[in-house]
Amino acid sequence: MTYPFPFSAIVGQNPMKQAMILTAIDPGIGGVLVFGDRGTGKSTAVRALAALLPPITQVEGCPVNSASLEACPDWAEIAKPDIVERPTPVVDLPLGATEDRVVGALDIERALTRGEKAFEPGLLARANRGYLYIDEVNLLEDHIVDLLLDVAQSGENVVEREGLSIRHPARFVLVGSGNPEEGELRPQLLDRFGLSVEVASPNDIGDRVEVIRRRDAFDADRMAFLTRWQGEEERTRNRILAARDLVRTVKASDKILRDCAELCIALGSDGLRGELTLLRAARALAAYRGHGRVTRKHLRDVAPLALSHRLRRDPLDEAGSGARVARIVGSVLG
Repeated sequence: MTYPFPFSAIVGQNPMKQAMILTAIDPGIGGVLVFGDRGTGKSTAVRALAALLPPITQVEGCPVNSASLEACPDWAEIAKPDIVERPTPVVDLPLGATEDRVVGALDIERALTRGEKAFEPGLLARANRGYLYIDEVNLLEDHIVDLLLDVAQSGENVVEREGLSIRHPARFVLVGSGNPEEGELRPQLLDRFGLSVEVASPNDIGDRVEVIRRRDAFDADRMAFLTRWQGEEERTRNRILAARDLVRTVKASDKILRDCAELCIALGSDGLRGELTLLRAARALAAYRGHGRVTRKHLRDVAPLALSHRLRRDPLDEAGSGARVARIVGSVLG
């Protein structure tokens, strides 16, 4: 068994870590987009967070990780409904993946050997109830982007081809990473990500030395390093689990709702997804901090994550999107 690097041991990158924690509390926020340099811990953070979370319970052998036999699709043909625990799934979607590999297709081997039409699940089935991670998401082919848009909207994968008519749940946290210098993300997909963050290599010598020290210790004696961080991991896990229970009861006043609307209008955000995501993220952050009510402090803290990628382009404003959000948040919320 491979053990990923502990989430709590990642040096710096606090906005990225916070964004991933918020989506773990409320997956309905809509996933995380991480843009930045290579080697800044993007994929490490995804796998570390999934390992930090409690295992999921599922029917053994169910291709879509169903929690009960009743939820298993008929085509799965589960004969022995044993319930097992397994780590939260993290599925990589490679750039060169074909449509059949992503959504699933006819099981050719079974068709040839038995003469039966059967469905071979794809990556979307494996990612159900977990994370779908796409590196270099801005380089995805357009038809794969369209597929992801449909599934992200409905939470269901529908396959109609080669005489098959298959439906199965496909609810996952979408995490995309990439380098903005290698190409822009299509606006339709960009808007589907609830939160976004820009990461960079640390400039502080002390931080870089600490990164080297921790990674070297992890590689030298993995189990000893994991044991050293076990307490901090447990505390973070418990806070996430407590926040999941609390988030449904966190209140947001009409004044907070008005603040959300005013912020998005001032930023020129298209549609209403910005307000809704901002509110959900602020509510999740309040729950993580053990608060029962959303405040302006929560809005200030999550606004850069929820709104930076929703700004209209302003060729006359040389400031980055994060700086523009911070400036407007300051003028609207004080």
